[in-house]
Amino acid sequence: MLRLQQRPLTGFLAIAIGFFALSPGTANAQNWAEKMFKDTTHDFRIVGRGTKSEYHFELTNIYEEDIHIAGVRTSCGCTTPTITKETLKTHETGAIVATFNTNTFIGQKAATVTVIFDRPSYAEVQLKVSGFIRTDITFDPPEVDFGDLPSGRTGEREVVITHSGNSNWQILDVRSHCSNLRVRLDPAERTPGLVRYRMSVKMDENMAEGDIHERLTLISNDRSFPTTEMSISGHIRPTVSVTPKAVSMGSTTSDGKVEQRLVIRGEEPFEIDDVLCADERFTFEVPVGSKKVHFVKMRYNGDGTTDPISQEVRIVTNLPGKKSASCIVTGSVH
Repeated sequence: MLRLQQRPLTGFLAIAIGFFALSPGTANAQNWAEKMFKDTTHDFRIVGRGTKSEYHFELTNIYEEDIHIAGVRTSCGCTTPTITKETLKTHETGAIVATFNTNTFIGQKAATVTVIFDRPSYAEVQLKVSGFIRTDITFDPPEVDFGDLPSGRTGEREVVITHSGNSNWQILDVRSHCSNLRVRLDPAERTPGLVRYRMSVKMDENMAEGDIHERLTLISNDRSFPTTEMSISGHIRPTVSVTPKAVSMGSTTSDGKVEQRLVIRGEEPFEIDDVLCADERFTFEVPVGSKKVHFVKMRYNGDGTTDPISQEVRIVTNLPGKKSASCIVTGSVH
C-alpha cells in the first residue's frame, strides 16, 4: 500500500514543499503519481530559432516508499525529455526537464511527455508542452547563463539579438517576473533587412540561492509576434549547506537508538550557534570553533512512543543574518 506521510513537518518547509493531510486511501487512486508534480503543463510561448528553451517539471516524493522513474517518452521530436533523478526517497525533489528543440523545428509545436513510474507501483503521468519557434530572430549566446556563483555575488552577461527581414523592427520593452534582474539595451544597429541589439542583463546580489530558471519577455512593434521569450539560467551556491538533505533513520523500535552524521559546509569559516528540531527524541553533538566544514552527530533516542519520524532539522550559524541550512529526517517506529 502506498502511504503518505501522516505527520506533517514542522516549520516553514512543510508549507514550501506542499504536504497535505491526505488519507492513505487517497494515495491508492490512479493519479497518485500526478500528486507529486507542481504542474503538468507549460507554454514556451514564442521563442527564437536556436535559443535554449527548457522547462523543469518539478516533483517531490510525498510518500513513505521510494519512488522510481522507469523512463520518459515524447510524442514529438520537437521536445526532448530528461530525468534529473530517477529514484526519490521521502521528501526528495527531482525534475523532468523538457527541452524545446529550437534548432531543428520551426513554427507552432506541441508535445506530450509521458513519465513512467514502476515503483512502488506502476503509473504514468502526462506532461504537456507547447510553443512557437520563429525563424526571424536569434540570440547570441542562445541563453543568458550566469553560471555558478556564490550567494550575494552580482553577475552581468551580454547577448546580441538579431532580427532579419524588417529594418523597422524595434524592441519597445523587456520584462521579467524576477525583481533581481536589470536590463540595458544599446541603440539598435540597422542595415537593410537587419536589426541588431546588444542587451546587457545584470543580476543583483539578492538573487535567491539555488538554481535559476527565469525568462525575459521582449516586447516589440511586430503585430504578428509582439513578444519573444529568452531564458535565464545559473546557480547560486548557498552560503551554508547540509548533507544529506533527506535523512532516513530507517525502521526502529520505540526504545531504539539511531545515529547519523550531518556534514555542514560554508563558503567561509563559520561557527554553529544552534541546531533546531521540534522532536525531543533527537539530540545533537555540535563541534566548536570556526571552520568551513563541520560534522554534527545526530542521535535518535526512543522514548517509548511510536510516533513516526518526520522532522525538519535546522542548523543555525553565526554568519551574517544567522544563515542556516535545513534537512528533512524521516523514519518509522514500531
